[in-house]
Amino acid sequence: MLIQNITQAIGRTPLLEIDPAVSGLKNIRLFAKLENLNPFGSLKDRPALNLLSGELAGIKTQSKTVIESSSGNMAKAMTLICSMNDIPFRIVTNKVQVKEVKLILQLLGAQIDEFPGLSACPDPTDPNNPLAYIERVMAASPGQYFHASQFTNQKNSQAHADTTGPEIFTDAGVMDFLFAGLGTSGSSRGVGQFLKEKNPQLKTIGVVAPKGQHLPGIRSADEMFEVGLFERDFYEQIVESTTNEAIDAMLVLIRKLGVMSGPTGGAQFAAALKYLKSIDGALTEKKNAVFIVCDRTEWYLSFLQKHRPELFELAKRKESVRTVTDNEAKAAPSLSVAEADKWMADSKALVVIDLRGSLAFKAGHVPGSINMPAEGLEDLSEWGVPFSNNHRVLFICPQGDQSRKFAAFFKARGIDCVSLKGGFIAWRDGGKATERSVIKPASKP
Repeated sequence: MLIQNITQAIGRTPLLEIDPAVSGLKNIRLFAKLENLNPFGSLKDRPALNLLSGELAGIKTQSKTVIESSSGNMAKAMTLICSMNDIPFRIVTNKVQVKEVKLILQLLGAQIDEFPGLSACPDPTDPNNPLAYIERVMAASPGQYFHASQFTNQKNSQAHADTTGPEIFTDAGVMDFLFAGLGTSGSSRGVGQFLKEKNPQLKTIGVVAPKGQHLPGIRSADEMFEVGLFERDFYEQIVESTTNEAIDAMLVLIRKLGVMSGPTGGAQFAAALKYLKSIDGALTEKKNAVFIVCDRTEWYLSFLQKHRPELFELAKRKESVRTVTDNEAKAAPSLSVAEADKWMADSKALVVIDLRGSLAFKAGHVPGSINMPAEGLEDLSEWGVPFSNNHRVLFICPQGDQSRKFAAFFKARGIDCVSLKGGFIAWRDGGKATERSVIKPASKP
């Protein structure tokens, strides 16, 4: 195929039928849409082009900069499209979780406004989330920026309704099940919209990460409230894939099928197998199901080294907060706001650890607390216990879920510690005292 511009290679990706010997399914044909074979490496190539293509001439004529909140595939695709058209591109994001992604974005020349202090879990108390920051930047410089707004712009899902969905139907016909990871929810909405027109009985299954676990490109169910395109009623069911399940399934795609998938594709494959195997035996007629391989393995080598070091002949992962199971976290000791208030008043050796991002901490925190953002304390936990056995420790996160893992981990190591139920939000909404951090200028010598 001869092309004059690399964007002409976007789309028309293969649809792979999964070998039943690998899937274990007897009555369901399972297909993988190989979006990892797009020229920029992911399913985001399609919406990135759709969001920008009609705007590029005007953006360039008016000397604007494209600005977007993304730390992954959308940022990579938009950066390349802008670079090819000599248009500056500015990324606003919380900490880029995967090292290779940041390196690629830097190589491509993107300007990255990164907030390492932002919490990885939803933090409604944080005054400086990326989307709010973009709004302030644009308000301060009217006419200087074009915001593609991938989380709310209908062109995101429309790209998949116009191309991805029709390609699946053309190649394999009517689908009965669609499994799609939920990030912006653009791909599931677009593909699902088209496939449902061909089969009104289509079941669209959204795939999310468990609360507190990190899967690149997939949010937890609680985080979906941040996404303007997300509509819960569109999905027959929302299911979870854990980090371990995603990596296991990704390795099957790579080693058994030769598909160089990232962990997001693995998460969808794992969810599809769990769901479909539970109904496969009872079916009396053949069904079709499809999931999307979103991007490529190469982006996530450091992520895999972190979660599966043994794959790379590295030392076995140390025990840390990251290794705490969901059941262990649920069993962790916790106190209500009233109980915590009394506990704090009665204790002379209390350390209150605020796990939120530094910006949220500065805006308001429990008086006397110490800010140790969750990721930093997770790293520290691999090397030992940073508290004395004489200390009592109260852990606080935005909503009380993340702090339970820290309480479980350090309690098992002899520290008298608890998690605050409902987190800082419950403390604040309970009318308890808070304080702001005031940075005083250094005194002159």
